[in-house]
Amino acid sequence: MMKWERLNDSGFTVANKIVNMKISEQFEDKKLEIACDNSATGSEKSAPKYNEELDNFCAELVETLKHMTKIQLKMEKLALTTKAICDLETFHHGAGNCTAPFFHTWPTPYFYEVSLKLSEMYKKELQLKQTIVQEIAHSADQDLLMVYLSSWLYQPYIENSSKLLLEAMLLETGHRQC
Repeated sequence: MMKWERLNDSGFTVANKIVNMKISEQFEDKKLEIACDNSATGSEKSAPKYNEELDNFCAELVETLKHMTKIQLKMEKLALTTKAICDLETFHHGAGNCTAPFFHTWPTPYFYEVSLKLSEMYKKELQLKQTIVQEIAHSADQDLLMVYLSSWLYQPYIENSSKLLLEAMLLETGHRQC
């Protein structure tokens, strides 16, 4: 989760640069339109020019998204591994409780439920970020750009309980001391 937060922060910084660049381009285009309207020549509107800096920022945002995807896939694998442990326990001990629990107080199925819940939160968030990466450089609507930016920063699909759930999981596995 710490890696995810670090990537989210760096992704937000890059997305912010993209949005600022898009807004300043729109401002420049409006100034150019006014200047062209005031001139007597009425020439055709020029095609949008290639912006190498914008392209570099977009590539950087795609790289950030790739790293975030790897983290989410690891979470998914953890949930699947925990599900396999649950199935193995059920196979060996039937419906009764396992005599040697893996965790301090949680039964394995509950650990699986929590890991699956976290994985699903991050999966939905990743899908949102993929949409933002695909659309942010192509949007001309300033309000929509701001929605993309705030959605990236505030991560609406990751519930506030996620940090508490992770801490509880760390306590249960013995990776965090009371």
